[in-house]
Amino acid sequence: MQTRILAIDENSLNLSKQIILHGGAVAFPTETVYGLGANAFDTNAVENVFKIKGRPNDNPLIVHVHKNYDISTLVSYVPEYSKKLAKAYLPGPLTMVYKSCGKVSGAVSCGLDTLAIRIPSHEGAQKFLKHVNLPIAAPSANISKHVSPVTAEHVFSDLNGRIEVILDGGKCEGGIESTVLDCTGDIPVILRSGLITREMIAKIAGECGEYVLKDGEKARSPGMKYKHYSPDCKTMLFNFDERDKAVEEYSKFNNDGISAYILCDNKTAKLINVEKILNLGETECEIASNLYFKLREGEKKAQLIIAIAPENQDGVMVGVMNRLTKACK
Repeated sequence: MQTRILAIDENSLNLSKQIILHGGAVAFPTETVYGLGANAFDTNAVENVFKIKGRPNDNPLIVHVHKNYDISTLVSYVPEYSKKLAKAYLPGPLTMVYKSCGKVSGAVSCGLDTLAIRIPSHEGAQKFLKHVNLPIAAPSANISKHVSPVTAEHVFSDLNGRIEVILDGGKCEGGIESTVLDCTGDIPVILRSGLITREMIAKIAGECGEYVLKDGEKARSPGMKYKHYSPDCKTMLFNFDERDKAVEEYSKFNNDGISAYILCDNKTAKLINVEKILNLGETECEIASNLYFKLREGEKKAQLIIAIAPENQDGVMVGVMNRLTKACK
């Protein structure tokens, strides 16, 4: 199969729609990462997405819809706090989990009675979703466990020969996957941290819980289980206050002829002052936006990536640390 990267225009959208209607998968941009989308009503199409990625079949998918799609046709109940959150933050990097009314394929939620729905804000994603006018089940458009893709070229690197079309929407600005919020109870509960923080949710909903997956329990959201976001090289992770130790390891490996790079934010880069740096930037939004991009860059340059966690780990950095910790397992 020939894989093509196409600009988002009438021709590529028409082609993408035909691929989706015939049970295929299309890679498309969002504001967070690129998604690998298939018709959520078509079980064979959804199962094919799992096969393309090599994704475990107990790791549920998120359904993406355009901003005018009536989600009440897919779920049984939308609580008031969810409506307020949608008004405040959607379209945007927030996924909300509801009780499903059973219209989409059971393969999407891996047998759970819930459905995760997201309305991405990326203009290209909205064009694609409006054109197909179907709920699109989509995980990240990469090989399972590898670093999530934030450019069309990243998708091509992982999925060349496995899919026909990658819709090119440029580099994703958000950089880490959406916040996933359980909206099936009396209060919203975070299942996966992201760019919409717990504080932002509580400000609108009044309160917000945070869920921790228990041993042996079935994942209720993507990103709760398994190794994720891992570059194709060795990794190490140090806390901010262990940065001197990280520099010692960096020097030792490079002196031994093993190419090691340090992945860190700009503040830490200035403090440690070493040559081989993968600089994530200054602000929390820059750090989130650059995390996967720099991990992908690092795996091409380095035999070892030594990550140093940022000093501040509040807000958006909760989501960054979730990804960084899983990447360096």
